[in-house]
Amino acid sequence: MNSQGGISMAGGVGSSATATSSWVSPTSVSTSGKRIQREMTELNMDPPPDCSAGPKGDNIYHWISTVIGPPGTPYQGGIFFLDLMFPSDYPFKPPTIILQVVFKTRIYHCNVDSAGNLSLDILKDSWSPALTITKVLLAIRSIFTHPDPYNPLVPGIAHLYLADRAKHDELAAEWTLRFAK
Repeated sequence: MNSQGGISMAGGVGSSATATSSWVSPTSVSTSGKRIQREMTELNMDPPPDCSAGPKGDNIYHWISTVIGPPGTPYQGGIFFLDLMFPSDYPFKPPTIILQVVFKTRIYHCNVDSAGNLSLDILKDSWSPALTITKVLLAIRSIFTHPDPYNPLVPGIAHLYLADRAKHDELAAEWTLRFAK
């Protein structure tokens, strides 16, 4: 503010406009931003087991998440990093673009392809605006214990999972040791 009570042009106005210039609509961003902030507060108050997530830097629409491989799985003790990207109209867009989740840590899993893309029903066919990031993280964590070999992104891994579970688990454990520890 300047001495007359107005806003100084050297202060916040220019930087504020620059920060929002890439957003589609101030109204939709405001609504989705509030929703994401509320989910972040809920996540911090009651995080799901072995999961964490939060904004990457100052960008509330780009989060980094970690999921620790559950005990009793070939992913046990592995630390898996994921990128979560929210569209500006989260959570109301159609499921194909509602939330992009990408594994940044390599993983041997039939539902995660070599680029890290994840096949998960609630991110596609079963999406509802009532779902939250906490529920998404729990669903991601569940693929470690309950993969879906009948809806795979990597058919070869799914086939091995169904035909020779011991060999599949051995390879998954090797990848976990190599890439996630």
